[in-house]
Amino acid sequence: MATETSEAVEMIGTPVAATAELPEILGRAHLIGIGGAGMSGIARILLARGAEVSGSDAKESRAFLTLRAQGAHLAVGQAAENLELSGGEPTAVVVSTAIREDNAELAAARARGIPVLHRAEALAALMEGHRVACIAGTHGKTSTTSMLTVALQHCRLDPSFAIGGDLNESGANAHHGEGGLFVAEADESDGSFLSYTPDVAVVTNVEPDHLDHHGTVEAYVSVFTEFVDRIAPGGALVVCADDAAAAELAARAEQAGVRVLRYGRSATGERDARVVAYEPADEGGTVRLALGGDELEVRVTVPGEHMALNAVAALLAGLELGAPLEGLLAGLAVFGGVRRRFEFKGRAGDVRVYDDYAHHPTEVDAQLRAVRHAAAGGRVVVVFQPHLYSRTEAFADEFATALGLADEVILLDVYGAREEPKPGVSGELIAERITGARVHYEPAFDRAATLAADLVEPGDLLVTMGAGDVTQLGPEILAELDRRRA
Repeated sequence: MATETSEAVEMIGTPVAATAELPEILGRAHLIGIGGAGMSGIARILLARGAEVSGSDAKESRAFLTLRAQGAHLAVGQAAENLELSGGEPTAVVVSTAIREDNAELAAARARGIPVLHRAEALAALMEGHRVACIAGTHGKTSTTSMLTVALQHCRLDPSFAIGGDLNESGANAHHGEGGLFVAEADESDGSFLSYTPDVAVVTNVEPDHLDHHGTVEAYVSVFTEFVDRIAPGGALVVCADDAAAAELAARAEQAGVRVLRYGRSATGERDARVVAYEPADEGGTVRLALGGDELEVRVTVPGEHMALNAVAALLAGLELGAPLEGLLAGLAVFGGVRRRFEFKGRAGDVRVYDDYAHHPTEVDAQLRAVRHAAAGGRVVVVFQPHLYSRTEAFADEFATALGLADEVILLDVYGAREEPKPGVSGELIAERITGARVHYEPAFDRAATLAADLVEPGDLLVTMGAGDVTQLGPEILAELDRRRA
């Protein structure tokens, strides 16, 4: 591994001191759905900057209770009078795409003429005065954003950050830092990442998803082109050269005059990070890179080559932000993961239980390949909950192929989230297509833990997988296994 940074990988940007001013429009902010991953992060930063924060949600949650303890004025349930929770009318009401126009608080805000901001617009306002890195992509953006954040923290640069998951190191999804840097996960699902103007943009991959919002594959791909067009003058695009659609995006960006840095096995440019080899380990793995004439080793403690590629993206973005190479490598090597990204939940006898957020066929495929190595010869048992009726219908065959990598599959029914049930679309649509694994379709959620306990054998690795409430099953399965052992 190189011990000095070559001229070709010298730092481009220089961290600047943050102005950290509180935007006037957010001085007294009310957040509808404040307990959600994105909204709670904005609330954390607002509170740290001295704002009066109020909000509401349908139920209490860990994030909800934490914000209340930090001084936010909160209510369970939505009602027009909640707009006065902080003692006066809010300067702005912040919403996500999930909030419908007939929401009592949103309707009241519009009737009173109170400014309404999308959460991405609020986050963009908080980014002002910082050097900004935004991480986008169909898959891997939460992990890559988290890796970059931890690596910058290891360099003692104290970045502000907003992530769609809780860092295992801090247990938080957002933070107001003093280092002049702002790192944010950029969500393409509703096109809201077009509110940002990043100095460094990362695109991990571009693969059809969220067609319930975008309508067509062409429209989904097009929104990434618009995102790249938002890069600040003099900024850079970091992109995975191994992903065909992302590679095309990079080519178009270069033609438009954007400086592009590629990573992956297909990366060949002088400033690119070419993956020479990946070696899995008992915990994590090591990727060997050719970067700027040097050969580097990037070590990660999370399994799977896809995670190692995310670390390489974070490395390039960190260099662009002005962080030192050695500090970034050391930070990536101690990255402890993100909640719900192959998160270890516990062990019952010789059975290990993990939880993972994978909810797209490509994510399921990549994660199960990594799980297979982590199983170290034991069987892989997956409890999978499809997310969204539209996604289940569109990708049933692809989900079946990916889940066939396991030994045993418990297929739950669809977690509809924002969608209404669709006739003929259920978890069985995937279950009946799976080959290569034993399949158990279980539409009754409350029977899943017992079924899982019936199926596992000593030495198995079980992973609950999906973006819905399947995450609740890990502790239930462990408790049932412990009960039987006792």
